[in-house]
Amino acid sequence: MEGVPSTGEPAPAAPPSSEAARALREVLRIAGDTRAALARRLGIGATDAAAIDHLVSSPEPLGPVELGNRLGIRSASATTLVDRLVQAGHVARTPHPHDRRRLSLEVTESAVGEVLEALRPMLVGVDRAVARLTPEQAEATATFLREVAEVMRDYVATAPEEPPRTRADRA
Repeated sequence: MEGVPSTGEPAPAAPPSSEAARALREVLRIAGDTRAALARRLGIGATDAAAIDHLVSSPEPLGPVELGNRLGIRSASATTLVDRLVQAGHVARTPHPHDRRRLSLEVTESAVGEVLEALRPMLVGVDRAVARLTPEQAEATATFLREVAEVMRDYVATAPEEPPRTRADRA
């Protein structure tokens, strides 16, 4: 029967299918590939690149525990990751600005320079695409992207801390 999965349950509603929604989903899909490509260009692992991204984009200082939580890795793995990033000169441990008992992690200037240089081909291409827009199109695009980012922030903020229990866990 069309629209009914083999489990016999009705198929979930299809996601919005406007051309803009499809294009945005494609951008979101390729974003993961972009991070992996950046890691290869920098000669580091994908988790290391993700860690640097989190540190650069976080509005508040992150310590090893917060970084590990954002990456979904255990404390011991986060410590190993931070040690590796410090050893490579990508990250420095600094005193936390508000809590003397804690450490913050800062991406070094040299790492920021390396990342920007590795991203240059993509950033130049994005700038070219933006330059082809009229000022009105550019403003509408920026407004749209800010609204989408807010929707995504809300989605992240309202996600449960732990995944729901599976049927096997409840049995």
